Amino acid sequence: MVTELTKSEKERYHKHLQLPEVGKAGQLRLKSGSALVIGAGGLGSPVALYLAAAGVGRIGLLDGDKVELSNLQRQVLHSVKTIGELKVDSASGILRSLNPEILIEEHPYRFSVENANALIAGYDVVVDCTDNLQTRLLMNRVCVQQYKPMVHGAVYHYEGQVSVFQAPAGPCYQCLYPRLPDEEFIPDPAKNGLLSITPGVIGTIMANEVLKLILGIGAPLIGRLLLIDLLAMHFQELHVKKNAQCPACSQ
Repeated sequence: MVTELTKSEKERYHKHLQLPEVGKAGQLRLKSGSALVIGAGGLGSPVALYLAAAGVGRIGLLDGDKVELSNLQRQVLHSVKTIGELKVDSASGILRSLNPEILIEEHPYRFSVENANALIAGYDVVVDCTDNLQTRLLMNRVCVQQYKPMVHGAVYHYEGQVSVFQAPAGPCYQCLYPRLPDEEFIPDPAKNGLLSITPGVIGTIMANEVLKLILGIGAPLIGRLLLIDLLAMHFQELHVKKNAQCPACSQ
């Protein structure tokens, strides 16, 4: 773990240093910390921006897609100048210009069975910014096996949800779904509308959970599912229990 902040870091993180829950010791924890952001789109954009601004020392970005014009309505890490580029390349440029004192690691490919274990082993926290159930299940299974916290977020139209899954301290993602839905009942992200601000709100809350986990402060959303309706501006919290028969974490 690093033991000192540079002069420029002390100036950059001045507001953090004034917080009794963070201070110099907490900022050093952030500087020594790491997070793997899986998905550099609508959710990954605010997550990565705030983690970089906060000084998380090493951020991995994983995404195999390229930037398209239709992404720009909500994926604020990208711009018209980067259309056609890999999202991880587009995003890393913005993040490095925001904070050149941290390390951005690019993973320009899909998350898969072949690379999941090695990827997750290299980071302290895994951030689920995907829109694919099978990817989430794989991510969850590997996080359970490696005792890594998984910060989860999902969006739909004007709504979103956030939770932290950290077995064995709490339930895992699959505890939330004892019976997986049939594929035909899972909304297709490509065919569903989404208010531009929705992933911004959800992603910002996800980034907050990552910082709390690295800093070891506050009450992370472990065992709690936060539901947000932006049309009604209504917040609801559901408690998620560990499933004794969960195929992912019951053992």
